[in-house]
Amino acid sequence: MEAGSSGNGDGAAPTALAKWGSDVSRVFQYYLDRSTPHTPGRWLGTLAIAMVYTLRVYLLQGFYIVTYGLGIYLINLLIGFLSPMVDPEMEVLGDGPSLPTRGSDEFKPFMRRLPEFKFWYAITKAFLVAFVMTFFSAFDVPVFWPILLCYWMVLFFLTMKRQILHMIKYKYIPFNVGKQKYTGKKARPGTD
Repeated sequence: MEAGSSGNGDGAAPTALAKWGSDVSRVFQYYLDRSTPHTPGRWLGTLAIAMVYTLRVYLLQGFYIVTYGLGIYLINLLIGFLSPMVDPEMEVLGDGPSLPTRGSDEFKPFMRRLPEFKFWYAITKAFLVAFVMTFFSAFDVPVFWPILLCYWMVLFFLTMKRQILHMIKYKYIPFNVGKQKYTGKKARPGTD
């Protein structure tokens, strides 16, 4: 028998577990990659998960701290989704690309700090983690939920106000309104 070998086959267990973990990770990534072009379906699935979570919290009449934490995290993700990759306030003039600030500036597409797919994935994971947390009574801290709701709404309002003012100041719109189509020259009324 070799030195360091226990003889009962324990060396194979970590290898088999690592292989199984690798296989599960590969399959998960495969389906995640396949879901990428199906944006409406992904968001409908996340909406269904959110509704199940909301129904569970409503029926249990608890886990308000978990829901509040989830809401704060969702605000943080939303800010990342609405923010440009390079913040014009932090950028020193002449160092790399910037958003156009005048009509004569060159068009540069809006690049998000948090891309849509990662935004969706993070929201879905957050709802799943919060859902799992509702199965553990340690996370059901008794609180007066209307105060948490009011505080979250004030926080959301102030955060969105700051973000909208930032959008107005630097003249960017973080949403695609579709591809612009050339319609040709429009004839002025009274000319043929």
